[in-house]
Amino acid sequence: MNETAHALAASRTLWDLLRRRAALTPDRPVLIQGDRTLTFGELRDRAERVAAGLSERGVRPGTVVAWQLPTRIETVLLSMALARLGAVQSPVIPFYRDREVAFALHAAEAEHFAVPGRWRGFDHTTMAERIGARGVFEAYGTLPDGDPSVLPPPPAEGGDVRWIYWTSGTTSDPKGVLHTDRSLIAGGSCLAHALHLSEDDVGSIAFPFAHIGGADYLVMLLLYGFPAVLFETFALPGALDDYRKHGVTTAGGSTAFYSMFLAEQRKQPGEKLIPTLRLLAGGGAPKPPELYHAVVREMGCRLTHGYGMTEVPMITMGSPDDTDENLATTEGRPPEGMEIRIVDGEVRLRGEAVCQGYLDPAQTAQVFDADGFLITGDLGRLTDSGHLVLTGRLKDVIIRKGENISAQEIEDLLHGHPGVADAAVIGLPDADRGERVCAVVEQAAGAPELTLAAVTSYLRGEGLSTYKLPEQLEVVSALPRNETLRKVLKYKLRERYA
Repeated sequence: MNETAHALAASRTLWDLLRRRAALTPDRPVLIQGDRTLTFGELRDRAERVAAGLSERGVRPGTVVAWQLPTRIETVLLSMALARLGAVQSPVIPFYRDREVAFALHAAEAEHFAVPGRWRGFDHTTMAERIGARGVFEAYGTLPDGDPSVLPPPPAEGGDVRWIYWTSGTTSDPKGVLHTDRSLIAGGSCLAHALHLSEDDVGSIAFPFAHIGGADYLVMLLLYGFPAVLFETFALPGALDDYRKHGVTTAGGSTAFYSMFLAEQRKQPGEKLIPTLRLLAGGGAPKPPELYHAVVREMGCRLTHGYGMTEVPMITMGSPDDTDENLATTEGRPPEGMEIRIVDGEVRLRGEAVCQGYLDPAQTAQVFDADGFLITGDLGRLTDSGHLVLTGRLKDVIIRKGENISAQEIEDLLHGHPGVADAAVIGLPDADRGERVCAVVEQAAGAPELTLAAVTSYLRGEGLSTYKLPEQLEVVSALPRNETLRKVLKYKLRERYA
């Protein structure tokens, strides 16, 4: 991290970080979307006007404002306006519907709710009225506006809870995760430090800005003073024109994004998909080593992968100057200030980027140990070089006849099979074994029909122990995924095949 970025990382609040960056490079672009560009100075000035407009609506320091908005320049403006006021903001993923949204608004006691109106065929305003949301207003193209001279001073301290993020809620009601400005700045600083970016880079945000990764990425832009291209919706090959037009140098999001870029690259072998691209980076889901090697070999860029979660937006990150072995097989190293402790194979965390807990105090009490370490539920180990290797989740360990089997180990091997486009391995109830191993795969286009015998033969050849071999194979056209970082929803597979 350069000296300027290091100094900015000490900012007490997100608003202070924006103010200091805008003073340094007011005319440099920060947000690009289609033909629109916003500079750092404009982001500061327009956010203050929006803050004044919100103040006229009754938004004060500590007022809870929820917003369910797509990745747009207006979304970032609204978020920074709320940061200027010292409000508590609760971003809600745009793809959530009545049940999840009603739960989040009620649990957070939101007094205002910003929506995009009708977006992608769904009427968010009508939904908000249907679930009884308070203070509903549309913030898609037109934002509240007012005179900044009437605003009170911005918040001075960054240690208060001003963010309520939501876990995916794939198996139960979502959890409200409590963050401060400082925990978000710490997470973004980790990302910036690891990726070795500069003011000459052009980034991209192709995932929902309401995801905690949105704040992570914004912090990185403010620290280093470079812009990002925003994608309201992401689909390939349609998005490629904007990547090329704006000269994006770093892209990504998660493992699913790497796979999508690689699939497009394979349509034009020998011709670089995005000429300016030098780095793919992301996290949010396991990264098979074979996918890493394929991206580097075929796309001609580096790939760095990291480990984060809603509770801790950035824990470890691969660095472009790591070895290929470490980049392919680990999640990178933690930054200074992030403590990792392995207890009985489970990863535990302590540091400034760790959340303050959950809205529900009972859930908070369960997730921190006696030494203040967050209990992640992830399994892993640290190498001699300090790199973290994740080996699965406690809930993703299959227990067959009393033996523990890592689903991730089998998935990583399956990704090397030429006939497998993607794979998920689950444990299913079995009267004789306790659980049986089931592999659910997407077949690669044009590949011969996959059979259980062919798959197990391949895995034997790769050295997988016999007791870990799948006893059931299901071939699907597409694995079920969430709408944020495209994680596979294994609970849906268990429900379907149990």
